[in-house]
Amino acid sequence: MADKGKLTTHVLDIYHGKPAAGMTIDLLRVDDARVHLLTVHTNADGRCDAPLLENHAFQEGDYELNFHVRPYFEQFKGEPVESPFLNIVPIRFTVYDATQHYHVPLLISPWAYQTYRGS
Repeated sequence: MADKGKLTTHVLDIYHGKPAAGMTIDLLRVDDARVHLLTVHTNADGRCDAPLLENHAFQEGDYELNFHVRPYFEQFKGEPVESPFLNIVPIRFTVYDATQHYHVPLLISPWAYQTYRGS
């Protein structure tokens, strides 16, 4: 039996030039219906303390990560960011091979974001 893969994420705050600590992230499965799987918060390194999914819980299918960007940036009141443009950033993706590592990084500012499949 092949090793099962895992799903991880990492959030970098490119406005402040540091990891996005304390950001809330929701993970949903979105095949036939939207099913909330878990809610996590990033640590001081902008990562989660454990994989979001791994081993037999990690299966092929469609998923969505919802990054709660506005509440993250609202903690910096008094800085030039008075009203962030972005609120929740959804990233929808497909896992085709659950034996692989799927890493979904998010580079975020109050006004823009970028993502890709990382390693």
